[in-house]
Amino acid sequence: MHLLKNVNDNIQYIKNINHNSSDFVSRLITSNNIQIGYIYLESVTSDDKVSNFLNKSIINSNNIVYNLNNNIYNSNIVTLDNLDNIFYYLSSGFTILFIENYDKCFAIETRAILDRGVSEASSEPIVRGPKDSFTENNAINLGLIRKRIKDSNLIFDEVKVGKRSKTKVTVAYIKDIANLKSVVKVIENIKCINIDGILDSGYIREFLKKQTNSVFPQVINTERPDLACTSLLDGKIVILVENSPYALIIPGLLIDFFHSPEDNYQNAYNATFLRILRIMCFIITISVPALYVALMTFNPEIIPNELLISLALQRDGVPFPTALEILIFVITFEILRQADIHSPTVSGSAMNIVGAIILGDAAVNAGLVSPIAIIIVAVTSICELIFYDVDMINAVRLWRIIFIISALFLGIIGFLCCLFVFITKLSSLVSFDIPYLTPLSPTSLTGIKNYLLRLNRKFLYRRPKYLSKNSRKMVNYEKDSDYN
Repeated sequence: MHLLKNVNDNIQYIKNINHNSSDFVSRLITSNNIQIGYIYLESVTSDDKVSNFLNKSIINSNNIVYNLNNNIYNSNIVTLDNLDNIFYYLSSGFTILFIENYDKCFAIETRAILDRGVSEASSEPIVRGPKDSFTENNAINLGLIRKRIKDSNLIFDEVKVGKRSKTKVTVAYIKDIANLKSVVKVIENIKCINIDGILDSGYIREFLKKQTNSVFPQVINTERPDLACTSLLDGKIVILVENSPYALIIPGLLIDFFHSPEDNYQNAYNATFLRILRIMCFIITISVPALYVALMTFNPEIIPNELLISLALQRDGVPFPTALEILIFVITFEILRQADIHSPTVSGSAMNIVGAIILGDAAVNAGLVSPIAIIIVAVTSICELIFYDVDMINAVRLWRIIFIISALFLGIIGFLCCLFVFITKLSSLVSFDIPYLTPLSPTSLTGIKNYLLRLNRKFLYRRPKYLSKNSRKMVNYEKDSDYN
């Protein structure tokens, strides 16, 4: 809709659109016989900025338009020639200024600071490395990336998503490294999202996930700008969502979830050892409870005699079957963990520790469970904590229960059948046109050196082909041999 000639009519039109909301502020001023009106939403606007900069530039001014364009140095000014996008700028903290009989209006940035400052990462803490993290402010998040990668090929493409929220979604990539076909596909997928509002990056993650029947995450969530920048330099794509402190990194392969941001700042041998240790923990947390159930229920002959006698003595007098015993305590540990997450920080951990000790000790003394069951559930629960990503933890929990149920009905045969299904399922997953088990299947030598292991940087000559076929050289070191 085009601007109206009368200032008051324009203000009344916007006020009607917002149904006279209580935070709507308007004012009419006459300066040198020219009527001026401005409006803003006090909930997202700084009154001081309006008073100190805007009013001083228009009161007793002979040429208001000139003063607005040349005397307000610290604000972003946008010229609008219609009323269609005005409420978007109002909601973003802009003040809209109308001038009588002038066919344009001005949106002057006077936004209030409603965001927390840059703080230390809470969900991905590390001992060595940068301590800053993303915030809910989109401009700050872009700045945290830009200050680390000062390259003209670092591109930020912005898309507004949400019929009502009109949330800024920024797709970041390095033009001469990333696969541009994947970038175009991601941007098109985001533009096709038809939803009322995007309140967090988790909304975007659900729409980007193509294989909805898989519980394994195919998008990496992070609040660490250093990890986002590392991914950009590898050829990945980073998605930043306004009002969300978590960035999305795609593609997310299985091997990525065994990494820690701290791996980049440690000795290469230590980082390699820790990655292998995390893989071992992943195998333990999924398979050990099911193996215990299978061996104790169906195949005790496989267990050495001395160990079998010890286990039998521990289970003497326990009224529940082995599988039920394990399932009860797996569920109990998950309840305790949820109680710890949602309890106040001051008392949460203490309650969790005391609850686990008291419940475990009381259950053993009462003869309801055996000590070995407590040990197995505790070890598998601890191994599960190696993961930062909540979706990965949930996937591990689900598959652990599936393995236990399979072992309950068919013993070792059921366990092996479930293992076959598990591996087949992982092999069938594709994350943004890349097989989920890459670099193991299909095998990529460069990917194994870069991601499965963590070799010294001077030996990492090229980026893996599955991430980037452009600008693959990573260091200024001549190496004639080609890598997969």
